[in-house]
Amino acid sequence: MDASPRYLTPQVRADLQRKMVFVTGPRQVGKTTLARSLPDASAGYLNWDADADRERILRRELPNADLWVFDEIHKYRAWRNYLKGLYDVAREGQRILVTGSGRLELFGFGGDSLQGRYHLLRLHPFSVAEAGIHDVDGLSDLLRLGGFPEPFLGGAETGARRWARQYRTRLIDEDVRSLTAIRDLGRLEELMLRLPDLVGSPLSINALREDLQVAHKTVATWLDAIERLYAIFRLPPFGAPRIRAVKQSSKHYHFDWSLVPGAGARFENLVACHLLKWVHHRQDTEGRDTELRFFRDVDGREVDFVVVEDRQPSLLVECKLRDRDIDRGLRYLKQRFPDAAAVQIARSGQRDFVTPEGIQARPALDFLRGLV
Repeated sequence: MDASPRYLTPQVRADLQRKMVFVTGPRQVGKTTLARSLPDASAGYLNWDADADRERILRRELPNADLWVFDEIHKYRAWRNYLKGLYDVAREGQRILVTGSGRLELFGFGGDSLQGRYHLLRLHPFSVAEAGIHDVDGLSDLLRLGGFPEPFLGGAETGARRWARQYRTRLIDEDVRSLTAIRDLGRLEELMLRLPDLVGSPLSINALREDLQVAHKTVATWLDAIERLYAIFRLPPFGAPRIRAVKQSSKHYHFDWSLVPGAGARFENLVACHLLKWVHHRQDTEGRDTELRFFRDVDGREVDFVVVEDRQPSLLVECKLRDRDIDRGLRYLKQRFPDAAAVQIARSGQRDFVTPEGIQARPALDFLRGLV
């Protein structure tokens, strides 16, 4: 992959002409690189984690630049009021970009509202489409290495494993320690080591509580924290009056799918990340009312992913490692929501056809290339 701009770069540049822009996403996903690639960004770049930059921020001794870039400023408890003050008195043409490795919309710390003053854009790891992958070997590399720039561009599986271990350590030692009230970091790391084995199955907080020997509320708090820091994301179930859906348990996935053991679970995680990237892009750039869910009913029928738009399913996706007959859960849900597009994708499949009821069977690579 060449050094072409990230997929969000054009939107960032356009949105900066109107409001502040917040670019969020997992640590080391490329937010700083994207920010510094913008014209005038280097002159106005300030990183909260750098002592000299932090002092300049607190003293309000900001660079004489048309674009200010504040990296990781959400670690400052008064960051919302600070940015509101800057924005409200900014001179004509002053642009403000904020980047952070946490869900900035949730790190309020009780400050004043910034509603109406910013656009939020979420940056995701590389995908098939963004990386320009055109063959099954490229998809295999993406599955092995994950989509984060450093391990993916490095191209070595050993290097990717070392990166993942260091990533987890820094997430806990730096982000969790500075942004949460969690102090039992050893048990939290145990939780993070346990979670990859549970990808694709309903996530039981009670089972995790028993494994870790901590309270139910503690596990729930820890899951919320690592989700806010973009280590994982959870999908709620899709339910509707006409189907007997299970409505309680969620499923979870990792932004770094290389952590997930087992070919089937890892491939499902990769597809989940691709679909979430596509859904977030539609939300952030088009204002679409879309979300990603899954389906499971009391009779054991399942569909891996359901994209919901305006509270109605618009896309049903079932994942397989190889060509199979169309899954019964996908047939069932398509019958009840005939207007929703339905597709069964196969990691190493070759078949490409449409059933009489309108369900597509496609190679996974072809489907994923059509996303963001």
